[in-house]
Amino acid sequence: MGMSIPQYLGQMDIRKGVVGLATGAGFIYLLYKAIRAGIKCQPPLYTASPICIARECTGPGERALPQEASAPEASSVGGPKGLAVERERHGRDSGELRRLLNSLEHKQDEYAKSMILHSITRCVYLLEAEASSCTTDDISLVGSMLDDKDNSVKIQALNTLKAFSGIRKFRLKIQEHTVKVLELISTIWDSELHVASLRLLNSLPLPDYVHPQLRRVMPALMEILQSEYILAQVQAIRLLSYLAQKNDLLYDILNCQVHSNFLNLFQSTQPGSLLFEVLVFAERLSEGRNSPHYRAVKWHYNEQSLHEALFGDESRLADRLLALVIHPEEEVQIQACRVIVSLQCSQDVGVRPSSCRPSHSYFNSGE
Repeated sequence: MGMSIPQYLGQMDIRKGVVGLATGAGFIYLLYKAIRAGIKCQPPLYTASPICIARECTGPGERALPQEASAPEASSVGGPKGLAVERERHGRDSGELRRLLNSLEHKQDEYAKSMILHSITRCVYLLEAEASSCTTDDISLVGSMLDDKDNSVKIQALNTLKAFSGIRKFRLKIQEHTVKVLELISTIWDSELHVASLRLLNSLPLPDYVHPQLRRVMPALMEILQSEYILAQVQAIRLLSYLAQKNDLLYDILNCQVHSNFLNLFQSTQPGSLLFEVLVFAERLSEGRNSPHYRAVKWHYNEQSLHEALFGDESRLADRLLALVIHPEEEVQIQACRVIVSLQCSQDVGVRPSSCRPSHSYFNSGE
């Protein structure tokens, strides 16, 4: 008829046609058109900013399409032509990661540095070949960002190092920043920074030469564990569980001072993920106490120590463990049973009691 839908509706008798059209096929068609238009809506195809990596990457000699240009021609594999990930899949280096690293060398404000590091992190995960072609100098450049005055830059740098730690050849270089990361944990009380720092440490084998620094940061790790931030707590307990397997660090962990309500971490109301990790930690501590190497020495503990909270005469750990045997989550039940068995075994082999007060048997034959 040559008329648009609004013009057509204007000529219709409202009382006779509009209700039927709005509730019928016409309305459904308009709704379909609106949804289809939303699905087809494309973000800007190109930006000169190094911040965005989920964009079209132009090849050498190619010009970026303007924002109002139509959608790019689909490649033979079904994706947009020039997408960085698609380029790598076909053996072509998009150069995206190198451009981001180069831009990081230039003077940037804190926000720009933070966003560039975030984009580098994504590139490392998405563009495996390009990430593997990076150098140790690139790792040093990212590591230098740990000295930035802005915490958000530090956090993004830690995340980037964590991404690079998945590439074996960079792990030794990343380990060189371990002391700095431990310093950040012990000197800055920021939950997001703690999570990023601990995630990085948990992804690396920690060399023996950092054990002195680990001893100094132990009180901070215990404080993080007893905080109210679940993500930081889980990462802290994982690191402590790893360190509890080191003979020369076990006593430092057991003698670390904790709050009087430390056993609240074993309450059934805690998130299952945290409960499981806390139980693994308790099992490893119990096993460590039971080792011939550890039993060969008479150790002295302070009254507020982790040892006394878990294994001392006044500890209520046994009650907490028995309650967890009927926990809704099976892995928590199983791990609670493992701790109970470990504690009973330690009594059977006659673990030397602490000098603070004699230990007692948690699970007597009548319990």
